[in-house]
Amino acid sequence: MQDQSKYLEFIHAHVLISGKVQGVGYRFSTLNTAVSLGINGWVKNLPDGRVEAVFEGREEVVKKMINWCYQGPKPAVVQNVLVRYEQVEGIEGFEIHRIP
Repeated sequence: MQDQSKYLEFIHAHVLISGKVQGVGYRFSTLNTAVSLGINGWVKNLPDGRVEAVFEGREEVVKKMINWCYQGPKPAVVQNVLVRYEQVEGIEGFEIHRIP
């Protein structure tokens, strides 16, 4: 059984990023940034040109990650970041999801 107590201080942010965010290394930069901050979750491209991500971790670290999303990697041109806070799922690690 997983120790759920470590998730009590965590928050879960579901994030949609729009603009020129595909074909510019956004997902890989998100992965590298999230791993360096110790954030759990995932990131993927959407068919409509947006990037979708989920971040779980301590509030201050997740907010740092969300702030990073407004800029992203150098070639990105972010137009909008939509954040919705949801219930923590207890995600372990961080990965890139691929569209089937």
